[in-house]
Amino acid sequence: MLYAAESANMHSNMTLKPKQLNEIQPSVKKEKCDWSWGAIIWTSVGWSVSVGLGLLCCIYVATLHENDLWFSNIKEVEREISFRTECGLYYSYYKQMLHAPSIQEEMIHDNLTESKRTINLLQRMNIYQEVFLSVLYRLLPIQSYLEPVYFYIYTVFSLQAVYVIALYLTAWLLSGSWLAGALTGVWYILNRVDTTRVEFTISLRENWSLPFLALQVAAITCYLRPQLTTLQQVMVWLMYVTTFCFCLTWQFNQFILLVQALVIYTLDCGDFLTTTQVTTLYLVQVSSLLSVWFLQFCNSMILGSLVLSFIVAALFIRHCQPGVKTGSLVVRLGKVLLHSALVLLLTVTINYLAKKALQLQSDEHIFKFIKSKFALGSTRDFDASLYLCEEAFGLLPLDTLERLAGTLLLYPYVLTLLLLCGMLVAAALQNLRGSTEEKKGAREGQVAAFRPDVAYNLLHTLFYGLLAFSTMRMKYIWTGHMCAVAAYGVCGTELWTVLLSALRCNTKLLLRLVRYVVPVVMIGFLYYKFWPKLMEELSELREFYDPDTVELMTWISTKTPKQAVFAGSMQLLAGIKLCTGRVLTNHPHYEDKDLRERTRQVYQVYARRSPEEVYDILKAIGADYVVLENSICYERRHRRGCRLRDLLDLANGHIMDGPGEDDPDLVPATHPRFCDAIKTDAAAYNALFTRTFQNKTFHVYRLKKKRKKNTKGSSEPSVTQ
Repeated sequence: MLYAAESANMHSNMTLKPKQLNEIQPSVKKEKCDWSWGAIIWTSVGWSVSVGLGLLCCIYVATLHENDLWFSNIKEVEREISFRTECGLYYSYYKQMLHAPSIQEEMIHDNLTESKRTINLLQRMNIYQEVFLSVLYRLLPIQSYLEPVYFYIYTVFSLQAVYVIALYLTAWLLSGSWLAGALTGVWYILNRVDTTRVEFTISLRENWSLPFLALQVAAITCYLRPQLTTLQQVMVWLMYVTTFCFCLTWQFNQFILLVQALVIYTLDCGDFLTTTQVTTLYLVQVSSLLSVWFLQFCNSMILGSLVLSFIVAALFIRHCQPGVKTGSLVVRLGKVLLHSALVLLLTVTINYLAKKALQLQSDEHIFKFIKSKFALGSTRDFDASLYLCEEAFGLLPLDTLERLAGTLLLYPYVLTLLLLCGMLVAAALQNLRGSTEEKKGAREGQVAAFRPDVAYNLLHTLFYGLLAFSTMRMKYIWTGHMCAVAAYGVCGTELWTVLLSALRCNTKLLLRLVRYVVPVVMIGFLYYKFWPKLMEELSELREFYDPDTVELMTWISTKTPKQAVFAGSMQLLAGIKLCTGRVLTNHPHYEDKDLRERTRQVYQVYARRSPEEVYDILKAIGADYVVLENSICYERRHRRGCRLRDLLDLANGHIMDGPGEDDPDLVPATHPRFCDAIKTDAAAYNALFTRTFQNKTFHVYRLKKKRKKNTKGSSEPSVTQ
């Protein structure tokens, strides 16, 4: 938060004397000040409201989940099917560990997730939370009255309470008023569609990790508060613990921390942080990542991450160029630009050498996606196209902003952002203009105009906002923090000081009055407008209904061998593993090059390939059954060029289905589409595959075993049942 200056010199003087500071911002006084009974009661009320809003959010999403599925009354197989796509894969490990004799047998030497392979699940995937919960459930005396699935989902929903409390504390710390935290919690709940999707994607890694990221931001905000003394070491440890938990629970931690490292670097270049603060924040990130690297059995993807390369480069160049923050404004700007260019060059060099030394290719699909998204590389790459064609990885839809404006969130957020950005630029130029000696003298009698905790949160919301606009799925990182920043704008002093100064009525009493009255009025208005809608939403009752998938899972569980290997789409196979425990050929956890290649090969069942080619592919990876889905084979959800069969045709160099333009180098396929042609029961297909199950949605075929050819000239393979 910025310290409000007097109206007469708001724009000309960006510093305040200590006396002025104490008058306007009692929230940032030294911790040594005496607490009155009134302050203790007021603070206790604030903490109580934070817990109440957290519990309200937790109960809200849990009720929505129950009402949408009638979760308490559906069968166990239907409950498990409701864990769609990768959610089912992660939950399957929790279910598996509930009955496992040891972690080593089940997790470290797993041969059920990928056929013909034994993998270390704790190294490959971020599933320590499932292991921890399964062990905790077995230790606690709750088995008699709480089912394992409820223990799991209630834990995830409880993390939403933690999330809201963390955002609440961030807004409180920035503004000095817990009313900002209350407004933050209300906005988070009312904008649920854009702040979380936990009620229908319970097991997603982001639902585990984002609450810890919010706690980390609150800890950083407290750590960077002016005049913080006694709690510094506590905040450092809290930053480490929350960053560690965040990294341990999400495989994309390195990319989120990279954005945060860029925020820290920008603040360092603008001279908003001390050398100690910058080094501490960097080392917290590095130590957290290395701790996770150790727990994940030396996962090379962490050592080869961009964020580690960037931090090493930034600290090294900073050490080699100690005089960057000296000289005139022009000289310092030139030094900062040169410094940044050197950091970028060294980052790329270190990362390239690290990946070469580690032979790391696990995350190359993400960089292919980024290149293709910004038209920097080929768009025919199958892995990149899978991401590009999904709405979640597209640009942020404009209707998101309309929904945010409907709850009065967008307007104060934009005003606060514009005001703070202007003042941040002015403060940065002032910092760069003055010499080190001049600054030392100035700081002895004055307090810097721009607080580092506010500067951090401003750049945090800007950087993650840009990330959200570029990739819609990342909006959940941005929108929660957006609520805290907007609430800070409403309850802080900066916005009101500017407005009251423009109206020539900027007095201490009026400033305090509007800071407390306006948030209360806004909360009252939001309650009046949205409470009936929330009650109506909570009264809507639905029921899980997917009879075709239930029929498929029941058939697999009862009619196939327990060691049977199934091939199919990533999303469906995750459900098959959870519901039936059968072995898979591929799955949705895409951070492995060999698995990505295997998935592309399995998906040839939806391409124009001969039955012999498909049979050889499936047999090579150990498949006994293949499940074909009509929703993929005859897909209409995506436009031409983004259907899965189109992506396969492009990757294979074939012309796509339907009317439309094709690249001149594409050629017609010599075979019909396998998923459609096999249903004709032609001899070439029946010789290799036997239909064992079908309904309106799924067709399951068993691969026959080849016999040796009877004659050398025989062109048809001989098979046995």
